[in-house]
Amino acid sequence: MIDNLSSTMSTAQRMAAPKDKSVLGKDDFFKMLLTQLKNQDPTSPLDGTEFAAQMAQFTSLEQLRNMNDTLEASMNANLQLAQSVNNTMTATLIGKEVKIGGNTLKYEGQEKIGFGYKLAADAHTVTINIYDSNNKLVKTIETPSTQMGDTKLYWDFTDNANNKVPKGEYRFEVEAKMSNEDKIAVSLFKYGTIDAIRFNELGTHIVVGNIEYSLSDVLEIINSKINR
Repeated sequence: MIDNLSSTMSTAQRMAAPKDKSVLGKDDFFKMLLTQLKNQDPTSPLDGTEFAAQMAQFTSLEQLRNMNDTLEASMNANLQLAQSVNNTMTATLIGKEVKIGGNTLKYEGQEKIGFGYKLAADAHTVTINIYDSNNKLVKTIETPSTQMGDTKLYWDFTDNANNKVPKGEYRFEVEAKMSNEDKIAVSLFKYGTIDAIRFNELGTHIVVGNIEYSLSDVLEIINSKINR
């Protein structure tokens, strides 16, 4: 639905763009035809067959313009309908658990933030490192879970000395290894409960833990609500 809406909006925007001045419209064509008739040689008037052909071209041009206007109106109507349906459906997501792709963690004063990782296979060791915006290590978590699949954690925004970190953006990395030290593929995500939906000029956003995320970042929506 999101991809279809983006495609519809893109098409409508192209059709609503200013018309290329290098393309002759029906008014230009009609002016040229009148000028040709006005300035023709009286001793050698325009051949009837040629005149009929030009009038046929004019009629075809008029029909194409009318079709374009109708199509443009239809696209605009479809865009408005798609936006309305999308907004209505998105509002029903409030209260549901959501997984959001990416490894960035934003701290704006909230109590904690949910994050996690998915292992492609069982691991022998797992290490999580959290860095600040200056790439400085602030927190390390050793082997929280080594089982294949999803592992969900919370970070309370404290560093290794158990002090609160400053507000800002952070990122986390997960390294998982087998007993022979071979690395295991890991995918990272955030998660939480959708508290609100916000609509603005940049599109539709979900609010999780007072942080806004784009719908395009959503990996999965789960019906159950997280126990906080």
